[in-house]
Formats: sequence, C-alpha cells, structure tokens
Amino acid sequence: MGSNKNGDAVIEIVNLSKYFKVGKSYLKAVDGVSFSIFRGETFGLVGESGCGKTTCGRTILKLYNATHGNVIFKGQDITGELSRDELLAFKSSAQMIFQDPYSALDPRMTIGEIIGEGIDVHLQCTHEEKQDRVYDLLSKVGLTQDYASRFPHELSGGQRQRIGIARALAVGPEFIVCDEPISALDVSIQAQIVNLLIKLQQEEGLTYLFISHDLSMVKHLSDRIGVMYLGKLVEVASSEQIFDDPLHPYTRALLSAIPVPDPDFESTRERVKLRGEVPSALTPPSGCRFRTRCIAASQICSELEPMLTESQPGHYVACHFS
Repeated sequence: MGSNKNGDAVIEIVNLSKYFKVGKSYLKAVDGVSFSIFRGETFGLVGESGCGKTTCGRTILKLYNATHGNVIFKGQDITGELSRDELLAFKSSAQMIFQDPYSALDPRMTIGEIIGEGIDVHLQCTHEEKQDRVYDLLSKVGLTQDYASRFPHELSGGQRQRIGIARALAVGPEFIVCDEPISALDVSIQAQIVNLLIKLQQEEGLTYLFISHDLSMVKHLSDRIGVMYLGKLVEVASSEQIFDDPLHPYTRALLSAIPVPDPDFESTRERVKLRGEVPSALTPPSGCRFRTRCIAASQICSELEPMLTESQPGHYVACHFS
C-alpha cells in the first residue's frame, strides 16, 4: 500500500491481527492491519491511547506472536516459527526504541554494558572492538565516552533516551520501531531527540516506524502516516495529504485538536467534536468501529464494515462517505 520513489518495501504488513484472551473473550488489539514501509522512509502510526499502535509495533518485531496475518521483512515471511539463526538475523536488522527510557534500561548495568549487550549476541568482535563501537555509538547520539561507566539513574530522561537509541543502533539495524520515543520527555528535550533521529536516519540509511499520539510531531518526521482507531487502520496517506485533505472523520477530529499558535485563528476555528467514549476492544461496534462517535454515521455504518480503499492516488480511507 502506498508508493515510494525507490519502490523497495523493507517491511510489508498483511492483514496483521493480535488478540489477547481475556476470560472467555478476546481483546482485538490489532485487527486486520495492512501497510508497507519503504526503504529510507518514516511511516508514522497515530491514534488515541489504546488504539493498538504499540501492540502493532511489538507484533511486527515478534515481541508478541501474531494471531493472524503476515509480516514480510525484506521478502521473507517472519511471522511463524524461525530457526535460531533466522531469528538472530531478523533481530539484528530490526530494533526498537521504547517509550519509557528509564524502565527500558537495566538499572544494575552500566551504560557500556547495556549498549554492548547486543554486540555480544549479534557481532563477533574482541573486547577492544566492542569498546570502540560503544564509544562510537555514544558519540553518534551526542554523548561522551565517560558515560559508558555510568548507570541509568545517573542520567537525565533525555540522556537515557539517547542511550536507548544507541542500544538500538548497536547491531547495525536497517529498520527501527520508535514507540513514542519522546512522549516521556520534557518538551525542551523532545526536539533534540527528534532532530537526532532525523540525523541518524540520514547518516545510517534507516527506515522508521514512528508510533505517536502527537500528530504535529508525526507531521514533522513522517513521509506517510497511518491513522488507527480501535485496532483498525482508518486512513493511510502521505503526510501532506493527511494534513491538507483528511478524508476520514476521525482524522479530521484528531487534526482539529492540534493547537494553532495564532490566538485569533484559534479562538474562531471550528473544532470537530466526537461523541461519547472509545468503545471496548473486547466488544467493538458492528460495522464501522468509529460509527458510535461519528456525527455522519448512518444505517449502513452499523451493517457493513468499510474496507480500506484507495480514494485518491496514494490516499487510502475506510469510510462509506469519504
């Protein structure tokens, strides 16, 4: 889905689903999601808390086993059981930057040990070579060599997230899932981390899946954006198309909630207000899952689930009235 000037999909997600058993029912955290991410691009995945975007990222990286569907990485289906060598090869090519930079780091290990752990598993090198690589990675993320002997509790939130980025880079990945990597940081630090991610992408030729609820930040970073609601993708398009011509009512509502730094315009612009609360993923609504909060919903929305279809070139939407 979508296009890229290189036409080279690093990863393809095909009807991916992840269900969690809760009592006698199943919580459908991710339900039939499909998209591709092309080499060198950043694909932004946005939506409200609980929409399934983090679960989607973790399932892609095999931190969760998929319930249904396929994840195809560089032409290989990695969804099912993999041999130890195949799994190691995938893990060295695909890494994750976690949301909370403190809980993601072992407090008993030094920074050098944390960054070097993946090098020990995936790369064959001497102690001196590993140390040099750790120092090089610290330099890449804007830290000095002396940080290697420190512990996570001695670092600020921004410094800890830089360590998380260095750890992800340690094994030389091509693809990185960035799971809300700036949401736990002070606003003054967020821009530094975002600029670092952009710089590293250009220098290392990285491909990102950038998960966030902050649409303005996603616009700054992403080439294309997927909007999720209650486990489903409701719209996929380029960053410009999403912001200039949103087609799904949920996307319009998300965009209308972004503050505009113009007091006069902000006081007069019309907000798209949603009805009610997000339904439970244990018992999602029939038909369109967004219909219980949509002001344009009609009878067909409760009877027939809209499929994600190409409404305009490169612009996909799941809505009966797009």
